[in-house]
Amino acid sequence: MPHGWGDFVSHLECSATGERYEPGKLHGLSRAGKPLLVRYRLPELRSALSRERLRERPWSLWRYRELLPVPSEEAAVSLGEVVTPIVDASAAARQDGATGLLVKQEGVLPTGSFKARGQAIAISMARSLGVRAAVIPTAGNAGAAMAAYCSRAGMESYVFCPDDTPQTIVEQALCKAPRCIS
Repeated sequence: MPHGWGDFVSHLECSATGERYEPGKLHGLSRAGKPLLVRYRLPELRSALSRERLRERPWSLWRYRELLPVPSEEAAVSLGEVVTPIVDASAAARQDGATGLLVKQEGVLPTGSFKARGQAIAISMARSLGVRAAVIPTAGNAGAAMAAYCSRAGMESYVFCPDDTPQTIVEQALCKAPRCIS
């Protein structure tokens, strides 16, 4: 039987205590005030998804859907997250005495930052759980990414920035968020 999105999520777990929480429900932090981690049934996944089948999928974040907690394709909020290239920067590394250097080129993601991947997942889950607005404190790209994904999802977003946040970050967030407060 083919497996779908989120089929291999086992549970959520407190990052500090290991206490378990039910997946597919809206949670904040754990009772210990710590983030919750998604845990998977990896042996089952290994049996169900071959490397060959994975290779056949489009080169996007969503090719790894069984390893993401998003419950369905319909729940996915996407701006076109590609698998970012790895660039060989060994020549630059040799100038500093290193033997090799590989750099992940994250600037090709929709919001220009690696934060796009995390926000795509977070906002997809939030929307699938009925959340209508999101709030984030940021001094960087996380706020702009969250605002962009909330906009795509039809959700309100509120971005709080310290006074010394670079103006370009504030402007990116303001493009999508109803209010960006610094």
